[in-house]
Amino acid sequence: MGTTLQPVVGTEGLHNQPQVKRRVAIISPYAPSIVSFRGALIREMIRRGATVYVLAPDYTPAIRASVEQLGAHPLDYPLERTGINPFRDLRSLFYLRRALRALQPDIVMPYNIKPVVYGTLAAHWAGVPHRVALIEGLGYAFIESPSLRKRAVRWAGQRLYKTALRYAHTVVFLNPDDQREFIRQGLVAPQKTLVLGGIGVDLTEWQPAPPVLEPITFTLAARLLREKGIVEFAEAARIVKQRHPNTRFLLLGGLDTNPGALTEAEVQQWVQEGILEWHGHVSDVRPYFAQTSVYVLPSYREGVPRSTQEAMAMARPVITTDAPGCRETVIDGVNGFLVPPRNVNALVEAMERFIQQPELIITMGQASRKLAEERFDAQSSAERLIQVLINK
Repeated sequence: MGTTLQPVVGTEGLHNQPQVKRRVAIISPYAPSIVSFRGALIREMIRRGATVYVLAPDYTPAIRASVEQLGAHPLDYPLERTGINPFRDLRSLFYLRRALRALQPDIVMPYNIKPVVYGTLAAHWAGVPHRVALIEGLGYAFIESPSLRKRAVRWAGQRLYKTALRYAHTVVFLNPDDQREFIRQGLVAPQKTLVLGGIGVDLTEWQPAPPVLEPITFTLAARLLREKGIVEFAEAARIVKQRHPNTRFLLLGGLDTNPGALTEAEVQQWVQEGILEWHGHVSDVRPYFAQTSVYVLPSYREGVPRSTQEAMAMARPVITTDAPGCRETVIDGVNGFLVPPRNVNALVEAMERFIQQPELIITMGQASRKLAEERFDAQSSAERLIQVLINK
């Protein structure tokens, strides 16, 4: 079944690594995520001598400037991130093929479903020598649902992945559950696959904050999608606030166009009831995590969630689900608690453990930071990914 890349321990000798005299094209689904999700990788590749192009939709002047500050070359391409119009997707495919023919990169690395599918196919047709697909999570298309629409999207997503990944030289997963799922469904050949682990965060930028014991505050930061467990978070908040009126519940995240998105009316209803505080999309979650006692992510499935890694780096205990990707961030009973997905009562019980035993906020928060240092250092993750890119 593929292999698992071993973590790089420490940073000794990083600057003695071989130079990467190559042209690398990274294909992103969403420009605002580039610096936070790919920044460490881009900086390290450029330091080693690579020329890096970052193709993305939604560039703004500020985001373009931030990518240029990394030393990379930002390039636009058209993409409907959540749309299902095949003609518009074909436009993305043909544009990427033309762009890659012009750039002539040695390596292409797309991430997220549409860039992986269309970017890998475009790279094959453009003759790019090395094609590495990064599967950061399976998301909406792979979450079981009785909905006919979701089942159709799931079927289409599987067929597209299977077609495109035939032309990838390496397929990198963040967690072993996703790797096993793709192999089980015959979407990728086992020998092509690797498990990277979490992308990680810059531990110098995400420093531990003092624990918050009063008022005890639970925070969830995510796009406002049902599969993130936001409805369960709100329902648990309603129950806990009835029993413990002084608790706070913070929701961070903007509205989304994904088919699984919540409406503004739904979220505002919770706000009007006094169940939670909604701050919308925030460019920097650190001030809010500094107010947080416990981070909560009741998601149905993830790659390895970045928001949880950020909270752990800030020494926050975590409540999350015993689901693919999510379970990679919590050692149950050590730095937080794992609960079954879609289970409001279990979520309430876990929250009340921290209310009844506030000392756990301190001890489990310290354990979270230690785990972040061991598993989720962005520099170490970048090193492991570069090994894949330059050795394939």
